[in-house]
Parts: sequence; C-alpha cells; structure tokens
Amino acid sequence: MLPVRALPAVHSLRNLRARWVTSLLTTGGMALVVFVFAAIRMIGAGIEATLVATGEADNLFIISDGAETEVQSTLARDQASIILARPDVARDEAGRLLASRELVVLIALPQRDGARPANVTLRGMEAPGRTLRPRVRLLAGRWFNPGAAEVVTGRSIAARFDGAGLGESLRFAGREWRVTGVVDGGGTAFDSEVWGDLDAFMQAWRREAYSLTLMRLATSGAEASFRRALATDPRLRIDVQSEAEFYARQSRAVRLFFDVLGWVLSLVFSLAAIIGAMLTMYASVAARTAEVGTLRAIGFRRAAIFLSFLVESLVLGSIGGVVGVLAAALLGFVSVSTLNWQTFSEISFRLTLTPEIATSAILFALVMGLLGGALPALRAARLDILAALRAS
Repeated sequence: MLPVRALPAVHSLRNLRARWVTSLLTTGGMALVVFVFAAIRMIGAGIEATLVATGEADNLFIISDGAETEVQSTLARDQASIILARPDVARDEAGRLLASRELVVLIALPQRDGARPANVTLRGMEAPGRTLRPRVRLLAGRWFNPGAAEVVTGRSIAARFDGAGLGESLRFAGREWRVTGVVDGGGTAFDSEVWGDLDAFMQAWRREAYSLTLMRLATSGAEASFRRALATDPRLRIDVQSEAEFYARQSRAVRLFFDVLGWVLSLVFSLAAIIGAMLTMYASVAARTAEVGTLRAIGFRRAAIFLSFLVESLVLGSIGGVVGVLAAALLGFVSVSTLNWQTFSEISFRLTLTPEIATSAILFALVMGLLGGALPALRAARLDILAALRAS
C-alpha cells in the first residue's frame, strides 16, 4: 500500500497515462532534441577515437619545429640523417633501422557517387613504416614494390573514390599509379590514406625534403634523454613527440568544435521542447484543478502539489532523454566520412556514444523537463482551494 504522502505524485504519474497523446508528443520532442545533441557530439567523439587509436605509444614522431600537421612539416634530409645516426634508434632482427622517413601530401580525388572531389592523404614511406604500424593489415592484393608507381589504399578510400579499388589506377603527380592492395587500418585514420614507396613519391613530387621521421627507440623509457639530446643539437630545429601524443593533440580541436556545436544547436532546439512541455503541464493543471483542490482540502501542502507536478514533468524529460540516447546509440553502427579541419583531408570514422555523452544527454533532458514544468507546477501549488473545488 502506497504511503499517503505519495498520493499527489501517484496521481500525476497516472495522469501521464490518461493523457498519453500529449505525453507522447512532449516526450517525442524532447527525445528529438536529445538525439540531435548526442549525435553531434558523437561525431566529435568518433573522430577523436579514430585519431587517438592511430598513434602507437612506442613510436616517436619527428616533424619540423612549429608544424601543426604532417603536411605543414618540412624535415631536411641532413636533419633526418642526423636523427637516424644516433645509436639509440631501434633495429629489427635483420639489423635494419626501425625507422621510416615519410612524405605526406594532399591530393583531390573524384568520388564514386559523383560528389565533388575531396582531399585524400598520400603517404610515401619506407618499408619499416609498415612494421611500425602493426594494426594495419593487408585485406586484398599485395604491398607496393619499392621504386614502382604502385600504391595501396585504405578500405574507406577504396570504397569511396574512383580508381582507388584493387586493380584500378589513380592519376596524380603526372602519372598513373596502380592500386596493388587494399588495407584495413583497424579503425584508425589509416583507413582514409593512400600509401606508396617514399622514393617513388619523392621523385614524382620532386621533393628534396621529407615531412617526418617515424621511429622507435631501442630502449624503453629512453625517450626523455633522446629528446634532450636532439633539443641541444644546434643543427636541428624539430619537434619530437610520441605518435599517440601527436594524433591525440590533433583530435582535441575537432572534438571541441563538435561539442560546442552540439550544445549550441541543442539549446536552440530545446526552446521548442521546453515550451511544449510547459504547454502540456499547463493543460494538466487545467484538467486537474478539482483534484488539486481536493488534495489541498484534505491537508496536502502547496509544496506537495508543486513537487507532484514537477515530478510529472521530470518523468516526461527522463523518458525523452532515454529514448533519445537509445536512438542515438543506433548511429554507432554507421561509418561516415567528414573533413578533418586539422589536415583538410577526408577521414572515415564511426560515431561513438561515450558514457559522458549519454549521461549529459539525459541530464539535458531532465533540465528541459525541470524548466518546462516549474511554472505550471507553481501555478498548481498556488491555486485557491475554494476556487479549485468550485471548478468540480
């Protein structure tokens, strides 16, 4: 048996079922706002997860001082030679340096669906570059041959761009490049890149300098001393950081943009949802005037009436929040592509619903319910007992 104190709240919850059409419309509006809020923030979280997963914590990423991206970096040949001549650079089982000098450029490629061309990242690398990225595996075909006009494409690029599929050809830098393989980047940014041989790319683009050097140290934990040694060499003006750190830093600006966009759009859309909730609750007050008068006559205080109507509005908000989050969670099965504003190239990723996004989305729905129900609840609490009873 329910306690007497819960009687007003019980009546409010029963009212939701009795007025199910207006309740459904109100929760639907709130759910839509929550869906938009969560979906936009999921874009930023998805890009961040993809970029963070791209970097290997054990790899060192060396670019020119002041460069924010690989494309902006210019690493002279003599600087790369000085770095790789150090004895603390790791070697593989065959005694070869575990390092890859790389050239990164952007080109525009036509899309298969007829949309306007989009920028794609091309990466020329040395053979150890594949070893340093263990999450990238060959899906079909074979790797490119050294010195040849051959490339492999990430699976997202192969699916979306003309000439990027296995056995097809891409045209850039004044020649045809045969696609000999398609790779799976393991959910990283490498799914959205085209890889080829460093020397072939340097000749094709007539470049004299590299974009970066990717390497690994022979001794774990020697990164600090390695950085100090390079920083004190007057011949070098470089930036040394872990590969994981580099990609994590790239993701922060993109994540911040989508977080802010999600909040701004949701605040604008929420005004309509709050007004809808307010109208629903005012209608509830009007329909239950006699009930309110009866509850007040038998001894319930204004605070109990106020809380009962506020609970009704919060329940509407919580239902809308849960429904909106569940709908947004379905987007996690979708892979999309967008422009990475840090590199101005295409990046493929999955929308990611994090616990923080889900929690904030439901809290946002509760705030909408609170704001939409506060004034109607106050009106109900302030109803005159005799006037309310006459309404019956």
